[in-house]
Amino acid sequence: MSSFKLGVEVVGAHDLIGKDGQGLSNPFVELHFDDQRFRTTVKENDLNPVWNEGFYFNVSDPNNLIKLPLEAYVYSLNKANSSKTCLGKVCLSGTSFVPYSDAVVLHYPLEKRTVFSRAKGELGLKVFLTDDPSIKPSNPLPSMESFLESDLGSAYAQVPNSVPVSQKTDKKHTFHSIPNANQSQQKQNFTPKPPQQQQMNYGAHEMKSEPQGAKVVNMFSGSSSQPSDFALKETSPFLGGGQVVGGRVIRGGKPTSTYDLVEPMRYLFVRVVKARDLPGKDLVTGSLDPFVEVRVGNYKGSTKHFEMNKSPEWNEVFAFAKETQQSSVLEVILKDKDLIGNDFVGIVRFALHEVPVRVPSDSPLAPEWYRLEDKKGEKKKGELMLAVWYGTQADEAFPEAWHSDAVAPGDSTSASSYIRSKVYLSPRLWYVRVNVIEAQDLVSSDKNRFPDACVKAQIGNQTYKTKSVQHRNLNPIWKEEFMFVASEPFEDDLIFSVEDRVGPNKDETLGMAVVPLNSVEKRADDRDIRTRWFDLEKSISDAMDGDRAKKDKFRSRLHVSVCLDGGYHVLDESTQYSSDLRPTAKQLWKSSIGVLELGILNADGLLPMKTRDGKGTSDTYCVAKYGQKWVRTRTIVNSLNPKYNEQYTWEVHDPATVLTVGVFDNSQIGGSDGNKDKTIGKVRIRLSTLETGCVYTHSYPLLVLQHSGVKKMGELHLAIRFSSTSLLSMMLQYSKPLLPKMHYKRPLSVIQQDVLRYQAVNIVVARLGRAEPPLKREVIECMSDATAHMWSMRRSKANFLRLQSVFSGFVAVGKWFGEVCKWKKPITTVLVHVLFVMLVCFPELILPTVFLYMFLIGVWRYRLRPRYPPHMDTSLSCADVVSPDELDEEFDNFPTRKNSDLVRMRYDRLRSVAGRIQSVVGDIASQGERIQALLSWRDPRATTIFLIFCLAAAIVMYVTPFQVFALLAGFYFMRHPKFRHKTPAAPLNFFRRLPAMTDSML
Repeated sequence: MSSFKLGVEVVGAHDLIGKDGQGLSNPFVELHFDDQRFRTTVKENDLNPVWNEGFYFNVSDPNNLIKLPLEAYVYSLNKANSSKTCLGKVCLSGTSFVPYSDAVVLHYPLEKRTVFSRAKGELGLKVFLTDDPSIKPSNPLPSMESFLESDLGSAYAQVPNSVPVSQKTDKKHTFHSIPNANQSQQKQNFTPKPPQQQQMNYGAHEMKSEPQGAKVVNMFSGSSSQPSDFALKETSPFLGGGQVVGGRVIRGGKPTSTYDLVEPMRYLFVRVVKARDLPGKDLVTGSLDPFVEVRVGNYKGSTKHFEMNKSPEWNEVFAFAKETQQSSVLEVILKDKDLIGNDFVGIVRFALHEVPVRVPSDSPLAPEWYRLEDKKGEKKKGELMLAVWYGTQADEAFPEAWHSDAVAPGDSTSASSYIRSKVYLSPRLWYVRVNVIEAQDLVSSDKNRFPDACVKAQIGNQTYKTKSVQHRNLNPIWKEEFMFVASEPFEDDLIFSVEDRVGPNKDETLGMAVVPLNSVEKRADDRDIRTRWFDLEKSISDAMDGDRAKKDKFRSRLHVSVCLDGGYHVLDESTQYSSDLRPTAKQLWKSSIGVLELGILNADGLLPMKTRDGKGTSDTYCVAKYGQKWVRTRTIVNSLNPKYNEQYTWEVHDPATVLTVGVFDNSQIGGSDGNKDKTIGKVRIRLSTLETGCVYTHSYPLLVLQHSGVKKMGELHLAIRFSSTSLLSMMLQYSKPLLPKMHYKRPLSVIQQDVLRYQAVNIVVARLGRAEPPLKREVIECMSDATAHMWSMRRSKANFLRLQSVFSGFVAVGKWFGEVCKWKKPITTVLVHVLFVMLVCFPELILPTVFLYMFLIGVWRYRLRPRYPPHMDTSLSCADVVSPDELDEEFDNFPTRKNSDLVRMRYDRLRSVAGRIQSVVGDIASQGERIQALLSWRDPRATTIFLIFCLAAAIVMYVTPFQVFALLAGFYFMRHPKFRHKTPAAPLNFFRRLPAMTDSML
């Protein structure tokens, strides 16, 4: 029998329907799962019952769990006729079940049981999974006869295994179970196990052909104003799935393998397993410090060495690129490690033309024992266990292998931990909401004064302070709320410190309290969280020592409310380029709508980032980021045209997300550990701009803005495919909110979002920096656009031009209508008059005409639609016309390190620009204030004139048909220039004379 259990906590319900004729009900809940049923107690005459009872279900087949729904029915007990009436139901699918550590209380709206029934209100449930074998399932559901006894108290006693949630006092997520009255109470710890990662076997087909020339294309249908060298280019790679892409995209074809978006690369794999019966080399002790050197031509790799071991086990794999092989013989040499020179022990040779080729669907090749030979080819003592075969980058041994293209010829000591491809997962981030309410019985060291108290809340390096408050009865009240960012597993505690301002810049600590984040309640909605009182201690050690706290009879206390808000999406990247919009609470996650596949093929024409042996070169790797998954390709050493050919896959939950791919130079190669990895370029692709089921193969220019201006660092070749699992789900996604509901129920301010995003990026940097190899800070900040909010004169100009371009259509329509009114083109004006008369006489045609016109415009522009993914545009970014001083200002640090004269000049320039912006904003505000002044009586004469006009207009429009009024107004605006005056019209003069609030500004 399976040890999996499904735990369900029935918390409560609210706003239920009354069923007893007096507007009340006697509600209870029945739970149905996997042919098992349990029932809660009955709450008499209560439309907002609270149960806090828990149950366990057996899971008969864990593999079939996603197909097993949990059904919760809310009934009302009718004691008169011993019947029950359904108040509503909740049905949860098996895909929403999570471990206890991820479970939060969710309030589900009650659904109708049948089409003709009624349902209202919500039911609060907490559902989780556990595999602890010591947990016993709940007892069977009692019969309705016993449940409907006259003494309901006895029926309550028969409801098995219902446990108040308030009994959970263990800090480590405990849940108590009471099977029977004669059984002892049980306590269970829930330890969720990480999901097993399945290894994927990839297959690829070798295809050889001459590469075709690239074709320059533009992101939009019209010609781009940026140089053609900065434009997107079509490529024609021969992919592993047998697809040939040449100047077009491939639609509809199913992939022939799971590694079909990259070009196959042939590798010679050598697995060095172990050795036995090795001879001794030390003349005194007869010991041996063995290691193996694998050599193909000028490329060689070495295993680690063992001290004084004649039966070592290495189990290391070496991969030599076939295209760089300069020899027909593979040499596996066993050597003895020595300080002066490594001694030769034996050798095993392989003819490369006899090495077998492993078919991707086959199992790994079994290693064999090979007798060592001397340099003359004669057999000698000792054997090596080896496996040698030809394969591709789809081989499961490829990710952990030593690669010949990651080291320079003749070098076998490259930093292997920094060159291998890796997959990283961002930590799970939570918002921590802290509400500091009040303190009680504060004690100050100075008895002659009342403390000027404030509360400091801290999580790691995040610190907030309340305002200082003085209270004569030593019970200050703050009621201030703060937001922190924390990540699982929670390593830092929430520390409260009550401080007294005893002098200028001098604070005295009155007490401290420590709250472990593991004990903080999680929530997925905006329900109220119960407040808690914490005893204040003199130091952190005392606050963490529970036994010491119990010895003191009198203690000051702090009243706070703390919760982990799982209903938000913690923004750790720029909001314009977000790759994930899901909330923190996994129970709120929806099923994926598609799959994103990325093939990182190669880079061409990279500029050298360092000098080696008197020549410019680069040691490059790529990083791709989407959602919580970061991928890093292997580092290709000493190459300006590296070939990666690595493929990765992500699940897609929202099409309005962005994939980011960056190319970086590895500073760890060559002993430059202290240097930062340099950014070569970055590409962003919005998934909503991709057609589903298409393969896009393009060469993206790597553009970087430097002190000297915009510069092309090379080109990155990618293959991208976005596949949709359900077209209907994809379309429905466009009607849903972009962010989780909590962002709209309790929105965060813009300043708050910026601060929290900065903290979230720091947490991601700290966590991924602890991986091996670490993902460095500069890489994460570049991929997350951490500095996108910094001031830039260039970016401000670009945004202003974007705004101008958006309103250019309205300006063009206004100019066209002005020409119509001035009769510059009489034929056009007459046609407009005819159309205007028709629409006024038949007003029901106005909206259909507008929508039909927009439909025709959309159909007309279909042939001009963008056919390729978007890419960086230097003209749109104003990077091609920016001045050197503005670039120098953009790259300046914060705070600035420039001299005072230069800062003064830039400050004066900023003041002039801000002054113009200030004037424009003031003019817009003045127009709005003039509209308000029409009825505010700030100008009594103007208001009187306007009221008289309104009264006259109401009478005239009441007796005059609307069509007549519309015709007269339209003909007046489109009257001939002979009937126009050069001075402004009377209504405009009246509006401009209205007062604004500018008179009251200092």
